[in-house]
Amino acid sequence: MENYGHIELNIEALIKEKGISKNRICKDLDIPRTNFNRYCRNDFQRLDCGIICKLCKYLQVDISDLIQYIE
Repeated sequence: MENYGHIELNIEALIKEKGISKNRICKDLDIPRTNFNRYCRNDFQRLDCGIICKLCKYLQVDISDLIQYIE
């Protein structure tokens, strides 16, 4: 099977840089903590576009700052 690479989210680095807690983000954006933790660990099969949009707006970043394709 061919390896097509994978997607990584840079949430951990962004929230650390901005000094925002995971609890605060989950509460403010109404995201279940277990789902958010999976995104932070890059342990997901699919991305929820709604959550990605919320995170971009909340963190005031471009999607390319949040999501990275690793070949």
